[in-house]
Amino acid sequence: MSQNRKRSDATRTSRTAGARSPAERLEPGRAPSRPRGVQAREPSRAIAGFVRVISGVLTISLVAMVLIGGTAFLIFHQFENPGPLTATRTIVIPKGEGRIAIAERLEREGVITNRWTFVGGYLLQGFLGGRKTGELRAGEYEIKEHASMHDVIDTLSEGKSILYKATLPEGLTSEQIVERLKAEANLSGEVTSVPPEGTLLPDTYYFSKGASRNEIVDRMRDDMEKTVATLWEQRDPDIPVRSMEELITFASIVEKETGRPDERDRVAAVFYNRLRKGMRLQSDPTIIYGIVGGQGALGRGITKADIESKSPYNTYQINGLPPGPICNPGKSAILAALHPAKTGDLYFVADGTGGHTFSETLKEHNNAVQKWRQVEKQKAKDASDDQDDNAAPIPTTKTAKAPAGKAQKSAKATTPSAGASDGDGDASSPSDSSADASAMPLPVRKPKHQ
Repeated sequence: MSQNRKRSDATRTSRTAGARSPAERLEPGRAPSRPRGVQAREPSRAIAGFVRVISGVLTISLVAMVLIGGTAFLIFHQFENPGPLTATRTIVIPKGEGRIAIAERLEREGVITNRWTFVGGYLLQGFLGGRKTGELRAGEYEIKEHASMHDVIDTLSEGKSILYKATLPEGLTSEQIVERLKAEANLSGEVTSVPPEGTLLPDTYYFSKGASRNEIVDRMRDDMEKTVATLWEQRDPDIPVRSMEELITFASIVEKETGRPDERDRVAAVFYNRLRKGMRLQSDPTIIYGIVGGQGALGRGITKADIESKSPYNTYQINGLPPGPICNPGKSAILAALHPAKTGDLYFVADGTGGHTFSETLKEHNNAVQKWRQVEKQKAKDASDDQDDNAAPIPTTKTAKAPAGKAQKSAKATTPSAGASDGDGDASSPSDSSADASAMPLPVRKPKHQ
């Protein structure tokens, strides 16, 4: 009994000793101690610092990407918005201006709203766009109303400028071409030197405002070289010219002898036939070039003294071709020289209507010359009837000056001149009516065989 009581008391005491008060229960318990044999390890400070750095970099990168993306979005959004222009305007971008100067000019002219947005968009378009953006080019541009910055950049980088044109007719000398380029107000700079005769291809050339005159000359020279090199390979095999240089010289004579494209191959045939027979070419324009050179215009009719003058270009006095071209021939004259008509003609003379009469024999040619003289006399009579009594009489051996660009030519016999032309460089003008009245026509005689 007593033993049972002692055991009960011990059990109660043990339970009482293990019981915790409510306050004690609220206190945190201690962590269990490390198992024996396991050493305590301190965390690495270097690793912790590296983790903090990486975390900071990632955070900054994320913020930067958000800012850049947002800025790019805003810039490109502004690019697509309509611009401030209320009407189409013409803007001139001078040579030498950089992108910032161009942006300032566009903002000042009211084409864009903000220069820095324009520059930033230009750079972003180059870096982020699907295609490479070209440099902003100088020139004169037409900007449409409400054109966006994107449209303006495309216009300037693609060079969609307003184009001007310089028309340089066939038959001009190199000196005359340079003078015409000097007179073109929309070109800039000076031509450093007059190119050699026959090296420029006459044509209509387009350019932007402020383009260099030397640039046009270089284009004309390149076009002539390419054209002659291509056409030379397609020449008729029996033409009596041995080189491209001789071809241009021959074509320049054909160019000056007629302004009618449909006659050039027949004129070429006449001169080739004369060369094959050993006859002198007897071309009036060669006399004129021998006297005035690159100036082109003689300003009067050809006289007997001119025909008898000694000059390396006077084909009345020399055999074969002159030493070089007498003008810059066009493509049509070059083609005629490469593919002459298949005729036996040895002579031609003006017919009074703007064309020529071609003949194989001297007798036929003399008849054609007489007809031409009758036409000229009638024209002179009609002109004199319209003049006042005090006006100077018109020489009976000259034609009235025709407007430049017409095909009419004065008498072109391949004998000593039955009537002279002034060869004013337009490859189409007849004799000058202001020529000396003492320049009488020479009798037609049989050409000398050499």
